[in-house]
Amino acid sequence: MGVPAFFRWLSRKYSSIIVHCVEEKSKECNGVRVPIDTTKPNPNEVEFDNLYLDMNGIIHPCTHPEDKPAPKNEDEMMVAIFEYIDRLFNIVRPRRVLYMAIDGVAPRAKMNQQRSRRFRASKEGVELVEEKQKMREEVIQRGGYLPPEEIKERFDSNCITPGTEFMDNLAKCLRYYVADRLSNDPGWRSLTVILSDASVPGEGEHKIMDYIRRQRAQPNHDPNTHHCLCGADADLIMLGLATHEPNFTIIREEFKPNKPRPCALCGQVGHEIKECQGVAREKQGEHDQFADTIPVSEQEFIFIRLSVLREYLERELTMASLPFPFDFERSVDDWVFMCFFVGNDFLPHLPSLEIREGAIDRLVKIYKDVVHNTGGYITENGFVNLERVELIMQAVGVAEDNIFKKRKEDDENFKRRMKDKKKRMKAEQRPSFMTTGQFAPHALGGRDRPQAVHNARHTAFDMRMQGRDQQNKDAAQSLKAMMRNGNQSAGPSDALDGKGTKRKADDSDSEPEPEDNVRLWEEGWKQRYYKTKFDVDVTDEAFRRKVVKSYVEGLCWVLRYYYQGCASWKWFFPFHYAPFASDFKDIKEMFTEFEKDTQPFKPLEQLMGVFPAASGNFLPETWRTLMSDPDSSIIDFYPDDFAIDLNGKKYAWQGVALLPFVDERRLRAALEGVYPDLSTEEIKRNSLGSDVLFVGKSHPLCDFLQELYSAGSREGTAMPPELCHGIQGTLNLDEDPILPDKPVESPVPLLRDLAQNMAIGIQFKDPHFEVEFVFKAVVLPGAKMPSKVLKPGDWERSSHGPWRPQLGFNPNRQPAHLDQSAFRALGHSMNRGGQYSNAPPPSNYNQGNYHRGNFHQGNYQQGNYRPQHGGHMQPYQSPRQPPPFNTQAYPRQQYGQHGWNRAMQSQAGAYQQNQQRGPGGGGSYQHQRDGSRGQQQGYNSARSYPLPPPERRWN
Repeated sequence: MGVPAFFRWLSRKYSSIIVHCVEEKSKECNGVRVPIDTTKPNPNEVEFDNLYLDMNGIIHPCTHPEDKPAPKNEDEMMVAIFEYIDRLFNIVRPRRVLYMAIDGVAPRAKMNQQRSRRFRASKEGVELVEEKQKMREEVIQRGGYLPPEEIKERFDSNCITPGTEFMDNLAKCLRYYVADRLSNDPGWRSLTVILSDASVPGEGEHKIMDYIRRQRAQPNHDPNTHHCLCGADADLIMLGLATHEPNFTIIREEFKPNKPRPCALCGQVGHEIKECQGVAREKQGEHDQFADTIPVSEQEFIFIRLSVLREYLERELTMASLPFPFDFERSVDDWVFMCFFVGNDFLPHLPSLEIREGAIDRLVKIYKDVVHNTGGYITENGFVNLERVELIMQAVGVAEDNIFKKRKEDDENFKRRMKDKKKRMKAEQRPSFMTTGQFAPHALGGRDRPQAVHNARHTAFDMRMQGRDQQNKDAAQSLKAMMRNGNQSAGPSDALDGKGTKRKADDSDSEPEPEDNVRLWEEGWKQRYYKTKFDVDVTDEAFRRKVVKSYVEGLCWVLRYYYQGCASWKWFFPFHYAPFASDFKDIKEMFTEFEKDTQPFKPLEQLMGVFPAASGNFLPETWRTLMSDPDSSIIDFYPDDFAIDLNGKKYAWQGVALLPFVDERRLRAALEGVYPDLSTEEIKRNSLGSDVLFVGKSHPLCDFLQELYSAGSREGTAMPPELCHGIQGTLNLDEDPILPDKPVESPVPLLRDLAQNMAIGIQFKDPHFEVEFVFKAVVLPGAKMPSKVLKPGDWERSSHGPWRPQLGFNPNRQPAHLDQSAFRALGHSMNRGGQYSNAPPPSNYNQGNYHRGNFHQGNYQQGNYRPQHGGHMQPYQSPRQPPPFNTQAYPRQQYGQHGWNRAMQSQAGAYQQNQQRGPGGGGSYQHQRDGSRGQQQGYNSARSYPLPPPERRWN
């Protein structure tokens, strides 16, 4: 769901919900990669039952990554997707179910957002090509060097839409992948794998939620199932809370800002295309062998523990002195509902509610007052009490004027701070030439005294030669650039300075701000808003009520979508902008019920509804003509250019794409004339499919499925829950089944065919419920709530001892204790500020060059001087780096037990060993090193521990 900054706000406010994933890496032995044994216990000290993959969050980064070279062809994309799934499986290691869901045909309310994104992507692609060509001409004119343009077909990410050949091929490849893993990977053999490809209607995450809801309503469902959902969308957090499952975890990629991205013009890292100067690329490696590699770190993953988030929300939402018993589960549903006001994929957010301005905290405060005054909650099982929602909106509406003024004030303050920062940074810039060596400047007041100057004339000569070499190098690079570009160079123009960069006016410290005609911070903002955005007068009460009515319907539709499933495939919000909170008046009777028995679009019909004309190559020839023919009856649905309203924002991606809404009746009428032109393959791609369930040959359900295929029954068969972890549903024979002992052909030429297949697949449908059935949003009977993680508010140190926070998932993990030598080594590897230092000690740090009576400044500065109680001075010997942590010294117990073996960590044992050594006695290390250094001596003091061993080995 498109909620900008929601996860950032959530992770900062509730920081303990985040846990970094522990991932076991594969090893190589004699050049052969040893696969990871996923049958072993999870290294994260938690066992997951079900893993759900929102596949679109995997497909996009694998097909067009931003921080590394893109795959060369479709086959490499498929292999990258397989490797990504393998990595997630290695981290999570599910024991019961793996559910892979690809986005199918979406509801009409979602299609508007999909249409906006795909039109934007097409427009940005055209603008990027034009900008590259313009910048290339400017750089060549300045004498810069650019590599020759590669004639490479650009990957159109719009093909990741249901109904395209790419998605059909992806479904075939995933069927092969599942069969291969079930046949060859021991960690998969007890799994039940469900694949819901793009032919099954519904968004991927909502198909997953529908599966969980329907399984929870079955009598055989295990209420203590531990779910893990993979995806980066913010709405997954709300969806997980809406299930009311006590054990629900989300895994996602850890966001790392400012990742290095190559310039689209020269391919070098460190600048954007607008800043490209055409500088020749430096050689990467001695023979330029690393020229095509981008230095990127491997993407890491994090867990979001919703059980801990529930603890936070219980503290925040608990209300005292209520006239009725407090129900925490109902308050969680209300919190989820209030998050919809700050943004979602189906409704524009209210103008006065920005998550960066504390909108959710404001809503929670108002919500508590409403619950106290009205004596009830605002939602129940996905149904909204509009009378109580109106009270919340009116309370927000009272503060709208102050919110807009405060927003403008904060924006001006931020701009002023940024301007001051630029001036300060400009003033603090270092000079273009800085002397080095013994002539380098020294800070005043430092401990280091300036050393005497030695051989000044020789140093000055080196400095002059260094400057001359740099000038020659710059001239040579400019000459090479001119020759590479065919002498296409020109002198600097009037608008350029000597360096070839555009000069800026002295007062141009900030970028031009987009014009804002609404000016919400000034009087008359509501009049200007409706006139500018809707082209109506604010006095048009009927129109305003029409907008509010559509928004109220949208709130009811979204909540129903999250808790009960899709209430209507046809409904959508027919405006680009939201009303004000103060406009929500008398909304109790605005909504009754949605239209019943609506059906989703077919895949090719959805492509016609969301694709721009530039992506028409993914459609049949006669269908794409409707998008470009001037005489087409629906040509107005596909504008070549469209406006983007920034709507008070700074960047175009934050603005509103002003596209015309698709009229479903006109679209279907236009398609009636081209339906007969579809080929057999296109008709198949245009039909709605079913989920496919896979199990291995050793699974208890395998024999039952083989009997179904032997009988050849074409009727649906109920799935026996006792054979498959309590899962229920309806089974139907697959038209192109994967059967045991029958080879499976690989759709990817890079991968081998599966000669010995041990998997079987069959069509699967979730349990059926009547339309009027209501799924209860409650914790199921028999569910065991996980142990508390947060520190109790009434914790008292005197009675309970010091609070020990839980790290990770294991509440019984015992901390490792360090003995005195480990603390000493740790202290020597830290700087004075108390932070760990990765810099090694100086080269003569451990050489022991101090002798009695020969103390001088160098030894003192190097830290070799350590006084002894006996009055003698001895060289202090320290390892160059802290010793590595010996995992063998603290072996983990076998699977099924908790905690660490602390027998090796006893503080008492370390103390007894030190007592046995005595003060510098026989336990001290006595070694001869190189003959000339003499014998090392232990500490002849009251300390009871010896020097570290010279071999830097630790017992």
